[in-house]
Amino acid sequence: MNKPEDNITASKPPRARVSDVIDDEAAPAANSAPRERDYLDGFLHQKPAEGPVGGAGSDLQTAVVDALKEIFDPEIPVNIYDLGLIYGVDVDDECDATITMTLTTPHCPVAETMPGEVELRAASVPGIRDAEVELVWDPPWSPEKMTDEARLELGML
Repeated sequence: MNKPEDNITASKPPRARVSDVIDDEAAPAANSAPRERDYLDGFLHQKPAEGPVGGAGSDLQTAVVDALKEIFDPEIPVNIYDLGLIYGVDVDDECDATITMTLTTPHCPVAETMPGEVELRAASVPGIRDAEVELVWDPPWSPEKMTDEARLELGML
């Protein structure tokens, strides 16, 4: 049985045409200023920043290190950078980050997930094009690799 709603047909809205658009210069709206056509001039004539983008001590390297300091070991209440798990953070001139890291032991419960989390966190830093983690076991991690702040937090000082 047909219901009255079944017989309703919707009409298509009219298509927009280029000729329907009023050019701002020909007839500006009464309450708005005319649109300026050179709104990209400053952007197009801007010079690129001088100096290397990556490298030791660069802003990008510092930003990656800061991002890694936000990752905490689930068993120890210290971030992985201060814990001494990060052996190196290199950012090249093409904005690719390479993080050399280790874990406290090869049998660490987060051995499968921690390198992936480090890679994701480094890659999420604005300006980083790609991130790669190199997991190494030599030299092995030891408590001597921890910062003084980490030792203080764990009551080892």
